[in-house]
Amino acid sequence: MKTTYARRLGLFDGTMLVIGGIIGAGIFLNPAIVADRTGSAFGTLAVWGIGGVVALIGAMCFGELGARNPRAGGSYVYLRDVFGPLPAFLYGWTYLVVVNSGAIAAVGVTFAGYACRLLSLPESFIRPLAIFALVVLHGINLLGIRPGALTTNVFTLLRLAALGALIATGLAAVSGTAGAVAASAATVSPELSLSAIGAALIPVLFTYGGWQHSNHVAGEILDPEKNLPRALILGVTAVVLVYMLANVAYLNTLGVSGLAHSVAPAADTMTAVLGSWGGSLIAFGIMCSTFGFMSLVILAGPRIYQAMADDGLFFESASKLHPRYRTPTVAILVQAVWAIALTLSGSYGQLLDYVVFGDWIFFGLTVATLFFYRRREAPPEGSASFVWGYPVTPLFFILIAIFVVWSSIVSNPRNAAIGAALIGAGIPVYLYWSRSRKPS
Repeated sequence: MKTTYARRLGLFDGTMLVIGGIIGAGIFLNPAIVADRTGSAFGTLAVWGIGGVVALIGAMCFGELGARNPRAGGSYVYLRDVFGPLPAFLYGWTYLVVVNSGAIAAVGVTFAGYACRLLSLPESFIRPLAIFALVVLHGINLLGIRPGALTTNVFTLLRLAALGALIATGLAAVSGTAGAVAASAATVSPELSLSAIGAALIPVLFTYGGWQHSNHVAGEILDPEKNLPRALILGVTAVVLVYMLANVAYLNTLGVSGLAHSVAPAADTMTAVLGSWGGSLIAFGIMCSTFGFMSLVILAGPRIYQAMADDGLFFESASKLHPRYRTPTVAILVQAVWAIALTLSGSYGQLLDYVVFGDWIFFGLTVATLFFYRRREAPPEGSASFVWGYPVTPLFFILIAIFVVWSSIVSNPRNAAIGAALIGAGIPVYLYWSRSRKPS
């Protein structure tokens, strides 16, 4: 008998997966870019609010898709069912070769960098420590969905606590000396143009991205028709609230000018109020955040590769689940080896820059599948999923995805061309697998 996934994750686990997939290092760094591009407190908060609305629409769409097709693999499964195996394979190919593995390597190095600074270790320890973290987390995920989810839950709660401390500190600073800085630096630029909003929206949308990871483990969520949509809405709503409050805290403490010119706004905010002790505290928070994010993407990615292998489009051994732990063992090991190779090569940052626009190509295509699902079949009985404002809201999300892709291409056409070539390199690989797979 073929081993299948075990449904062991409840609503709380699903919500933590959503939050854990979104909150990484971005909220600790990207607000500076947004403030610099908008030039005002109102513009900064407005763009983060717009990004939150887009994220909520995306969560509703992915929630309904997950309820309609609650299988492991998420976007790969939806793209395959609607657009066919080639687009689905290119998604999985890009995810493995660059997007997911590159993110694991990049975040692993970030985690190790903060850890080395806190522990006063030499910089030569950064890469070995990053690889050690990758090995440990992949090992945990080999032992089952519960150990992997528990690790993600713990570190998601820790990063929420770190953000809570940052928010409380920043809001308390209004009546202190740091608040005076905010009052004296209310604006960087007096005008807020549409182009400025568009430029600022790109880092905001990437900071909000990541809710889709929960769909990759839909095959292991209890009562997914109800719990997956609820987890997505609850998780994204919580993140929007936290992100808005974090930006208010930054603005209260540093002001628009201070935030726009900050290299590390979270550290600057905590240091301005609490001194060096505050900087060390937030560094520990960022370390927990990056470790937790790494745990989540390590957990979610192999479910896509296992689904590809099940379709005969990846190593056949990767289609099998461990008979005891019911995890995609070979897929996890393949991901681990490639992520470690990227970490050792140091090329992950450049690769991610190349295909950053590809993420939103697949986001837009995935949401587009909802129209086909709706036309083809009624929603599952008892499902808690819905998309408010359908069909306007999914169309709005798709237009935003097109805008992000277009903006990425215009801002750096060379990177976009190389990224398109990397994605297109999956076509001959697809042809090889599709010709060599056994007929069903």
